[in-house]
Amino acid sequence: MVKLIIDGREVNVPENTTILEAAASVGIKIPTLCYLKNLNEIGACRICMVEIEGYEKLFTACNNPVREGMVIHTNSRKVWKVRRNNLQLLLSQHDVNCALCVRNGNCSLQTLASEMDIRMVPFDKQIPFQKGSRKFPLIKDYTKCIKCMRCIQVCDKVQTCSIWDVVNTGSRATVDVKNVLRLEESDCTLCGQCLTHCPVGALIERDDTGKVWDALDDPEKIVVVQIAPSVRAAWGEDLGLKPEFATVKRLAAALRQVGFDYIFDTDFSADLTIMEEASEFLEKLKNKDHEKFPMFTSCCPGWVRFVKGYFPEFVDQVSTAKSPQQMFGAIAKSYYAKILNVDPSRIFSVSIMPCISKKQECALPVMNDAGAGQDVDVVLTTREIDRMIKAAHIIPQGLKEEELDMPLGLGSGAGVIFGATGGVMEAALRTASYFVTGKNPDPDAFRQVRGMQGWREAEFDLAGQTLKVAMVNGLGNARKLLKKLKKGKVSYDFVEVMACPGGCVGGGGQPIHDGYEMAPERGEILYRLDRQSQLRFSHENPSIKQCYADFLGQPLSERAHHLLHTDHHAWKMPGEL
Repeated sequence: MVKLIIDGREVNVPENTTILEAAASVGIKIPTLCYLKNLNEIGACRICMVEIEGYEKLFTACNNPVREGMVIHTNSRKVWKVRRNNLQLLLSQHDVNCALCVRNGNCSLQTLASEMDIRMVPFDKQIPFQKGSRKFPLIKDYTKCIKCMRCIQVCDKVQTCSIWDVVNTGSRATVDVKNVLRLEESDCTLCGQCLTHCPVGALIERDDTGKVWDALDDPEKIVVVQIAPSVRAAWGEDLGLKPEFATVKRLAAALRQVGFDYIFDTDFSADLTIMEEASEFLEKLKNKDHEKFPMFTSCCPGWVRFVKGYFPEFVDQVSTAKSPQQMFGAIAKSYYAKILNVDPSRIFSVSIMPCISKKQECALPVMNDAGAGQDVDVVLTTREIDRMIKAAHIIPQGLKEEELDMPLGLGSGAGVIFGATGGVMEAALRTASYFVTGKNPDPDAFRQVRGMQGWREAEFDLAGQTLKVAMVNGLGNARKLLKKLKKGKVSYDFVEVMACPGGCVGGGGQPIHDGYEMAPERGEILYRLDRQSQLRFSHENPSIKQCYADFLGQPLSERAHHLLHTDHHAWKMPGEL
């Protein structure tokens, strides 16, 4: 233990504790901007400066450990002046048009400037030049970058894609795309983790709310919307709602007030995905000697972009089943158009997703199998739909729950857990077991696949055959697994991969809480909803049964292949030949 004095208080902490952590242990707040525990502890912003008696210079608190007998002042006049000066320098290179920024009210720079009572900047403004496409789903706003390096660290250390880097030297040093000129020319997976870890509005998703408002205003358009499983666990956060109040049925009520014609549940098409993907997996098992294993899940477009860009030799082992989002779009413009007895071209299909990569997925040239343009017209993130609810001056606290529309508004508990890491695997195993044995297993028989660890393994008996499965979340863990597979050090039958840590609940389109990861809490909400559901098996969903009976025939039928499956080679990543 180390004994020291901070702001007149005696503090006892373990060796190697940083000054920042030691101060926090006794309730003393030292402001930070670039700091993220265990990820970005480099003192780049120089906001956490403190004074240590016996030294003329100041020290960064985030990456300097305490020493026996230290006497530290965290808010002396000298510290106060230097912090303000450093913050004003950052503001001199930042477009402070806060009223027009999507991070207005949720920006660490804005908060610090207010806390430090900064009302003017005594330095010449030097706003960086803006470049890159505003059409790409992820946009780097160079005019707002504060060079905190968080995007570099999360992309390098967590996702291992190394898209961002420090370029130039001296006063010209800045954060930019590595090796190429523009982000859209890189092999960015669009996971969006750089965005959710950015403390300001320097990284943002493309705003597609205008397209949706235009569609809602068009009397010829029938605007349908699907709500992804993990959205129900997060949509209330930016609106000040408690999780138990922010139900999917209350979101449905808000969406009807916004003006959507039909509100549906991506849980429906998650169940549909399980029917197709579980059937595909079992067909491969029947021909195990002639197939390559493992089979990988295909629900996550960030993962699909990753495997195509970095490990193309595994692309043929990715399930051909489309993601639930794209299955839904294809069904909406075929089966549901038939139910409504309308021309499919009148249907405008909107998705509410926790994801940035979904915006790119819906625009892929192969995602138009229903024959009425793109199967999904627009993808909105959870943050975007919250902004639309606010823009419509809807007060969700006063809304009563409303049912989703049928038949595409019904999903099972197995569909709900798609949003958490391990959820796709668990849902698939529940139905695969039924397909093989003709009996439902205990719904929680495969709970071993659950957890937030980055790489998990499990073995199960399937009618006398041992299945070895793996679940990974975060692309850094996916890279480790694929490298081990290439070297023959591990082997599996079935692997679930989710690009974002924690799965979709931690997606790049979810509400941002700077410095705090919400995935575990959101994941538990989904598992609670599964436990409470009367339907816990995808194959028991009556809407799914009806869809196959009236339209698709059976899993892997010719029509199901046309509408619900895809060719991952039919489009290219920027780095592909």
